[in-house]
Amino acid sequence: MAAAPAPPGPGAALDLGLESLLREAVAAVDRAGEELVAALGAVRAALAAAGGPTALGERERALFGALLRRLARAPGAARPEGLWQCCFLEGPPGLVLCVLLEALGSAGSGLDPREVAVVLEQFLQQGRLSALLWEVCQPQAQAGCLELQGTLLSKIVCLPEHVSNKLLGKNPPVFFPQNYFPLLGDAVLQVLEKISDSLRGGLDCSISFVSHVLGKVCVHGWQKEILGVLVPRLTDLTKSDCIWQRICWQLVECVPDRWMEAVVLGFVQRAPGADVLSRLLGNLVVKNKKAEFVVAQKMLLLQYGHTVLQDLLQTWSSSSAVKHSPAEQQLYISKAILICLSHLKEPEIASCRQELLTSMMEGVKCHLGSSLPQLRRLGMVVAESICSSINTEGPVLKFEYEEDDETRELKSLLVQTPSFCVVPSLPDNDRSEKAGAALPLVPERNENSCTAAPVKADEESDAELDSDDDLIPYDMSEDKELKLKAPMYIRDCIEVLTGSRPEDVDKWEATVKALESLVRRNPAATREVSVELAKILLHLEEKTCIEGFVELRQRAQVAVLVTDPIPVAKYLTSQFYSLNYSLRQRMDILDVLVLAAQELSCPKFHGKTKHSGVQKPCIQLLPESDSSKGWRRIVDERIKSKTRRFDTGQSRVELASCPNEFNSVAGYFFFPLIQHFDRPLTTFDLLGEDHLVLGRLVHTLAVLMYLAVNTVAVTAMGKALLEFVWALRFHTDSYVRQGLLSCISSLLLSVPTERILADMTEELLETQSWLGDVMEKDPDGDCRRLALQNLLLMENLKKKLEAVPS
Repeated sequence: MAAAPAPPGPGAALDLGLESLLREAVAAVDRAGEELVAALGAVRAALAAAGGPTALGERERALFGALLRRLARAPGAARPEGLWQCCFLEGPPGLVLCVLLEALGSAGSGLDPREVAVVLEQFLQQGRLSALLWEVCQPQAQAGCLELQGTLLSKIVCLPEHVSNKLLGKNPPVFFPQNYFPLLGDAVLQVLEKISDSLRGGLDCSISFVSHVLGKVCVHGWQKEILGVLVPRLTDLTKSDCIWQRICWQLVECVPDRWMEAVVLGFVQRAPGADVLSRLLGNLVVKNKKAEFVVAQKMLLLQYGHTVLQDLLQTWSSSSAVKHSPAEQQLYISKAILICLSHLKEPEIASCRQELLTSMMEGVKCHLGSSLPQLRRLGMVVAESICSSINTEGPVLKFEYEEDDETRELKSLLVQTPSFCVVPSLPDNDRSEKAGAALPLVPERNENSCTAAPVKADEESDAELDSDDDLIPYDMSEDKELKLKAPMYIRDCIEVLTGSRPEDVDKWEATVKALESLVRRNPAATREVSVELAKILLHLEEKTCIEGFVELRQRAQVAVLVTDPIPVAKYLTSQFYSLNYSLRQRMDILDVLVLAAQELSCPKFHGKTKHSGVQKPCIQLLPESDSSKGWRRIVDERIKSKTRRFDTGQSRVELASCPNEFNSVAGYFFFPLIQHFDRPLTTFDLLGEDHLVLGRLVHTLAVLMYLAVNTVAVTAMGKALLEFVWALRFHTDSYVRQGLLSCISSLLLSVPTERILADMTEELLETQSWLGDVMEKDPDGDCRRLALQNLLLMENLKKKLEAVPS
């Protein structure tokens, strides 16, 4: 904005009179040019000489308002830059605010809304808001139009909304409520200081308009922002100054009754103590009936002001907090919620029942959608606890989950420990007698007491017998259960499993139980129908309550895949990305692939060793309820095996030269799974809401990479896996990130060092930088630990490279 031209000397302006100068300026707006510049300069000089806007009479104010409105409607070229803004900033503040807001909301205004916002921002920053409040507090203003005061009150309190609505949210930061209302609080304090000075000088002024502003701001919900500025300052000023005490009392007493509750509640919440609150409010409770009802009845008997539980539930039900905060923090928040619930009384629960229910529904949705089993259990436990608290008589919410020490500890927080009465010490001669009287009675263990109870029970049971009980039961002690023979051939099993006759249920159960061993005993017959059998098992549903059905089906699937790896692996990996499969079926495919790969790659140990403690290495399938802890343990053991230690007295196990059966088929297990992860289907979106399956996929790829050590395809698998990890490295779900970091560990452990250094040097440097960021900034503790572990593995590779002679 160009600098405003200096106003001409005041002599000529005063000779002509301010009223005539204003008339000439209004007429000059249409002509613009140098004449308008001179007219506006003369008005500014006359206004300054007269003592500012407060010296304007009624006619001068009307003419000044007409001038401002003409300037606001004039096109941009007709307004002298810099000069017209000064007219707005130096004019009567109440009149200026009204004209600017009219121009902001008027379609016919020559001012652009952004220009109005700039002038309004300067208006606030130059202290014109306090000048406006002080102007209305003058006696002559109080005798004026009450309608104008109401208009000013609305415009002052709702200024952020006016600007935001017109600028569609792109308003300057000063108009954000959290910034504007503290600024308004500073303006109120400046006016109160002027009122204090006036009273000390014997001059009258009114505080009612300031009270109205305070009341309306508080009733609009901004008590914290404005009183956060007012209360600390008023606390200091009223300590030893009786005039400031009277000003503070009058400030609250003049608040209209319809806004009194919001103001009093704000003072109660912001005052640091009862003595300060009493000093700030004075005898308000005695003088004002509304304040008496709020303080003496409503706040004590009908409300509670502690928002701890509300804040905790807000965080607990936030999907962003669940995704980005570590599990330890979620556990801490859950414990705090349960402790608060244990202290809630029935009236308090009744007053916030709907809010608790809403938070519970949102929170349990966020937690059940998490990939981490611990967070899902936390959501279930907290949701059950909230439901039992708000619904003590009706049906309660109940989830199925395995209880552990953590869930038992959480549930124990709902039960308050009863306070124990302190028993005074007794004299020695009375202690044993009275202590014995306080203990619960325990029946003596002797022969009479042991035999008397059964006799009495028999007598009572005989009295309850009816005539039908006199019949002698048929002796079935030597009967034996007829065992149904399972099918002997693979094709017979297929016929049984695909049949729908209800009388074949027993045969169906026998087939499911015998299928794995039958497949392994007949590999040639299995290969003839392997894909068909894999399809049947993938879609097989439980017809009866057979014990361990899921495990039996899974073992049979693994047996089929191990017997005929290539065609069955092609089928299963193709079905993973197909339509019309449930998430459970897709995760079953991943589990079967991992178990079969483990069996195919497991080395056979032969020979003798002096060290009897050596065990066959294996990879255990990760249970769904365990967040890859077993996998990390396996990786840790592999890292230990890579660490050089000097040792004597221990002999190594002699490995037989046997082929790794996973060598020739690893690519069929691995590459189809990694190809189509970024293609969303109608019912399946790995990069969207199905992040639980994505996490399982990532961990599966990590295990397959680990098992591919010493295979031909391991280098190609490693390069593809590195690109896959790089595409997902910023995923928001911690379970997915843990899997990605496990993939890096598997790659570093399985791909030969010379191939890593030859084919992936640049990619590994970028990965190393990413791992450093994860180690420092990731909110999940396991992710940070895995990143550090990978960095140590990379450091070992670097040392190995340096040790190779050139």
